[in-house]
Amino acid sequence: MKILVVGSGGREHALAWALKGSPNTNEIFVAPGNGGTAAIAENVAIRANDVESLCRFVAEKNVDLTVVGPEAPLVAGIVDRLSADGRRCFGPTRAAAELEGSKVFAKEFMRRHEIPTAGFEVFDDAGEAGLFVRSRGAPIVVKADGLAAGKGAIVAKTVAEAERAIDEIMVQRLFGSAGDRVVIEECLDGEEVSIHAVCGGGEATLLPSSQDHKRVFDGDKGPNTGGMGAYAPVRRVGEDLCRRVFDAVVLPTLRGMEAEGKPFAGVLYAGLMMTREGPRVLEYNVRFGDPETQVLLPLVKSDLASLLYESAGGRLPDRFEVHADRCAATVVVASRGYPGSYEKGVPIAPLDTIDDDARVVFHAGTHRTPSGLVTSGGRVLAVTAWAKDLAGALHHAYEGVEKVRFEGAFWRRDIGKRGL
Repeated sequence: MKILVVGSGGREHALAWALKGSPNTNEIFVAPGNGGTAAIAENVAIRANDVESLCRFVAEKNVDLTVVGPEAPLVAGIVDRLSADGRRCFGPTRAAAELEGSKVFAKEFMRRHEIPTAGFEVFDDAGEAGLFVRSRGAPIVVKADGLAAGKGAIVAKTVAEAERAIDEIMVQRLFGSAGDRVVIEECLDGEEVSIHAVCGGGEATLLPSSQDHKRVFDGDKGPNTGGMGAYAPVRRVGEDLCRRVFDAVVLPTLRGMEAEGKPFAGVLYAGLMMTREGPRVLEYNVRFGDPETQVLLPLVKSDLASLLYESAGGRLPDRFEVHADRCAATVVVASRGYPGSYEKGVPIAPLDTIDDDARVVFHAGTHRTPSGLVTSGGRVLAVTAWAKDLAGALHHAYEGVEKVRFEGAFWRRDIGKRGL
């Protein structure tokens, strides 16, 4: 089977790495890929949001399965285009991808189908949004309606912060047209957990629970990032709670989308807040998380390529297994200045002493040049390790992180602390 992975980050490197291990895979392309994917697959110089060029490439190379990493091509309708050409593409249609493409649609969908979430109101006028915030007080959450590269949700601790968020989103247009409308919702208290379900044909298979670390500094300090590390599974989210999430969130979402004429396939990734009243959906994503993918895929025992191929064909395999006796952790190594401005083109020392039979380096912001590997992004690398328990996985991951060398490299030193 020929497989195309769309994207350029750590998530896409992890997908290519896992798919390469499938006995059903004989050739992998990654578009556009990074310095890590270049070592295990063929990088293709096509941007992830260039749907037309991607579709032409799939036809030219007779690709059997396209696996889309980032959300933008899904929202743009790449699944619709490839499906119309008789090609399998893992992910939701453009209509179903609205679960992530529009926060307003997602929240109103949850309200219609009685899926537990925070109370909210929608505004298309900055003045009215400001009046609402002043009447409700803080803490409160302000979210841009459209895609904002994971940066469109602001947890405001004060009314002034909320007003500033409204101004940045709706007046200054920090996220462009994504800020035409905002969702303002109550701020929930609890612990955040990520749940991924692979869906197809109205059915779903849960992957292990995971927990991301969004803040840039130890102790959850500093601005939000794309994610500084993750671990899986979250032991406090046991079998009973997973079943509860499946019954209260995953199945009603699939049934609701089917009823609204937008059947969902691909990955349904729900960000949850575990409150005293039970799980509440913070947001939907319609693709694998990053860096959650880097800890989920080492836990998959079954053939990933078969799972994704069958899902893209409208059904799921009869049997799917994970390593129940394994935990995984990943630690992101970032460029100095991230998530603000940072230098690119910084040389990275050789990484060949890090990978072993229970640890792997996933590349994100790297590029291969004739003189060697250099940085090309804010999140540069993620060192992932697995062991029989979380403490062992974290210890092995951090041993690998200490071997990473490039000027300005930094990382959080408390990844997985809650899990311990």
